[in-house]
Amino acid sequence: MAELTPAPVKPTVALAALEALEIRFGTIERVEEIPRSVKLMKLTVNFGDHSRTVLAGIKKERPNPREIEGRQALFVVNLEPRKMAGEISEGTSISAMPTASRPCSQSPSSLPNGTRAG
Repeated sequence: MAELTPAPVKPTVALAALEALEIRFGTIERVEEIPRSVKLMKLTVNFGDHSRTVLAGIKKERPNPREIEGRQALFVVNLEPRKMAGEISEGTSISAMPTASRPCSQSPSSLPNGTRAG
C-alpha cells in the first residue's frame, strides 16, 4: 500500500465559522448515477423530518457506490444549494462514507436521523 502524504493544513478560522455550520446525522436511503459526471453520485439522505439531495464525489472511490445505502454519515445541511453536473446539491458530507467492510468511525451505528453533531 502506498504511503499517504497528508495535505497541508488550511489557515485557521474563527470559532464562529464552525458554530455557523449545521451538522447532522442522516441515513443514505438511495444512491443514484449522475450521467453527466465522472465522479459525482446523487444521494437521497433522510434527516428524520425531511430528506435532501446531496451530491458526493464517490463514483470512483468504490467498486459499488450503492453499498452505502442504509448507512449513516455526517452532513452539513445549511449550505446554499449548489448546482453541479446539472443537479442541485442541498448539503455536503463531512465524514468518510462508510462501507460494509469499513464502518465509518465518525458515525455511531445508529442515531435518530437529524441528530445534531456537536
